[in-house]
Amino acid sequence: MNSDNDNKETLRSSVSYPAFLKDVLICSLGAYGGPEAHLGVFLDRMVTKKRYLKEQDLVELMALCSILPGPTSTQTIVSIGYRMGGRKLAFFTMIVWALPVLFVMGFLSFGYQVLSSMNVSYSILRFIGPMAVGFIIVAALRIGRKVVTDLLSLGLLLSSAVLTFFFRSPWVFPLVLAAGGLISILIKREKGMWNPVQIRPPWGYLVLFAALAVGGLAAASLTDFRLLENFERFYRYGYLVFGGGQVVVPVMYGELVDIRQFMTGGEFLTGYGLVQGLPGPMFSFAAYAGGMASRGEGILIQALGAAIGGIGIFLPGLLLIYFVYPLWEDLKQIRAIRLSLAGINAVAGGLIAVAAVILTLSSGISLENLTVTAASALLLGFTKIPPPLIVLAAFGLGIIL
Repeated sequence: MNSDNDNKETLRSSVSYPAFLKDVLICSLGAYGGPEAHLGVFLDRMVTKKRYLKEQDLVELMALCSILPGPTSTQTIVSIGYRMGGRKLAFFTMIVWALPVLFVMGFLSFGYQVLSSMNVSYSILRFIGPMAVGFIIVAALRIGRKVVTDLLSLGLLLSSAVLTFFFRSPWVFPLVLAAGGLISILIKREKGMWNPVQIRPPWGYLVLFAALAVGGLAAASLTDFRLLENFERFYRYGYLVFGGGQVVVPVMYGELVDIRQFMTGGEFLTGYGLVQGLPGPMFSFAAYAGGMASRGEGILIQALGAAIGGIGIFLPGLLLIYFVYPLWEDLKQIRAIRLSLAGINAVAGGLIAVAAVILTLSSGISLENLTVTAASALLLGFTKIPPPLIVLAAFGLGIIL
């Protein structure tokens, strides 16, 4: 009996690449919603069924990836891949996890041209945007309940929402997030929270990460080449945003719609609404946005724009995992890092809440839009109807009415 129990507690120390990547693909195809929903998928597949790691290990990895900029759930599953097979398996994990939905979202960036060539009115998509707002409202409420634990976190959530409503520059968002973490550390100050640890950082990945960031900014400022500008733009989104796809929405919207006008608010919301009905990481929305931002220069350039959007937004997160994961066992002993998480998460909740307000205004204040928004929020929040069916219902409603 004891031997059996010991075997049950034994975790896998080595893994077959094909077998592990098959499990990653199963996670990708079953992962709807944001990081919180994805955590449940990882817990079921990677912990309970396959025992690649313990539940506490998964929670710690999620905490680590919440500190880092980039897509939290993507970095979490890539960290599991790193744990099981090093950098090589981590890379393949990223590909298998993200590629299916990236391909679909890149293809959907051609949707408006396809509809035009078929003489189909864009109005059939008019309820996708209001439906997407309902999804964001639910995300804001769920995350708000999780991150608001005291008056400090409530104040950070509300103040970040108000601030980012009036100031929508892409550079405001990381500053607000960093400020939230710093305020949390300063107010919850503990004795010895900056306890020293001995680390041996793999500096090469951090140098490459910084070189691409600085080099991209410099190159984009010296040329008008659209694809290069897009790489810099989406790479910047990848290293300036903390949390899930909901957090990157206001950043993208502010630059791609309000400032650059690469697409209309309705086109942006349509893509964001469609990605809600697809499994996998929500950062894959970048493939749609990259394709839309590259329109007008031919099919090849638009396809490359979609690919660059996807690569650009995921690459920083991968490089940061390559740099940080080997240090995690040491870094997690620094209590100040754990204290900062409360403030960062509260600010992220505020960003998501204000995104719901901004996108509601963008989609248009009308009775039918508000009805669709409310209905999608209620269906997602209080029923077990899968998100893809809600998306199909919004699409069908646009055809019927």
